[in-house]
Amino acid sequence: MSDNTTQPGERLQNYLSHRGVASRRHAAEMIEAGQVSVNGQVVTEPGTKVTPGKDTVKVNGRKIDAAIEELHTVLLYKPAGLICGADNSQGETVCDLMRQEYNERLVPVGRLDKETEGLLLMSNDGELIQRMTHPRFGHTKTYVARVAGYMTDDKIAILRSRMEIDGYLIRPVQVDVLKVGRDNVHKLAFTLSEGRNRQIRKMCAIAGFTVLKLTRVRIGPLKIRNMEPGDWRELSHEEVKQLKRDPKTAAKR
Repeated sequence: MSDNTTQPGERLQNYLSHRGVASRRHAAEMIEAGQVSVNGQVVTEPGTKVTPGKDTVKVNGRKIDAAIEELHTVLLYKPAGLICGADNSQGETVCDLMRQEYNERLVPVGRLDKETEGLLLMSNDGELIQRMTHPRFGHTKTYVARVAGYMTDDKIAILRSRMEIDGYLIRPVQVDVLKVGRDNVHKLAFTLSEGRNRQIRKMCAIAGFTVLKLTRVRIGPLKIRNMEPGDWRELSHEEVKQLKRDPKTAAKR
C-alpha cells in the first residue's frame, strides 16, 4: 500500500490511537516495527492513510474495530502485589482488575513496580497517555516511603544529590523528612519529575536505607486523599483536560 499522505482518510498512527491501541508515538513505533497490517499487507509508514469501515487494520494479527472507543481515564489506588501490565502469566495485573469494570481495554499510564502501591492512571485515551509519559510535559509525582536505617543529615544530602542509578545520572529529587522514628524507622517523601526503574528503592539502598513500604500519593494535580488499596474513580472531563495541558503553560496563566 503506497504512502500517499495527501489521499483522504485517517493517518494510521492516529487510527490506532483513537481506538485505544496505543499513544500516537507508540503506535508509530509499532507500525515501523512491522506489527501492523492494512488489508493483509504489512505497513511500516505511520503516515499511511486508511479509511475507517473500509480498510481492515490488524495489530499482531488482531483486527482493530473501526468504531472509536468511548474514552475512559481511571485513577486507581494500585494495591501492592499487582503487576503493571497486561501479561498475567506471572500473576494478577492492573489490567485484570479494570477488565472486570470496563469493556474497553484500559492500559496503565506509566508504571509502579509490583511491591509499590498507590496512584496509577489507567486509560484508553492515546493523547493523554502520550502527554503523561512524555518528559516535556513534566508532571511530577510524589511518593511516601517508610524506610529503616540510622538517620543522618549526610544520608538525606545523598538522597538529594544528583545520584547515579544504573549508569544514568538522575535529576535531583526533592526529599522531605516527614518523620524521624526512635526505632530507626522513618517516613520520607520523594517528589520526582522523572522516574527510572525502581529509582527510589535504589536511591535509598545507596544512602543506607531499606524501603519497607512505598506509596505513590500524587500524580500532577491528582492526590490520594481518602482512597484505599483497590479503590478507583473515573476522572472528570475537566481533570482530563488539566492533565493534557502543558504544566509550564498552565503555570503562566
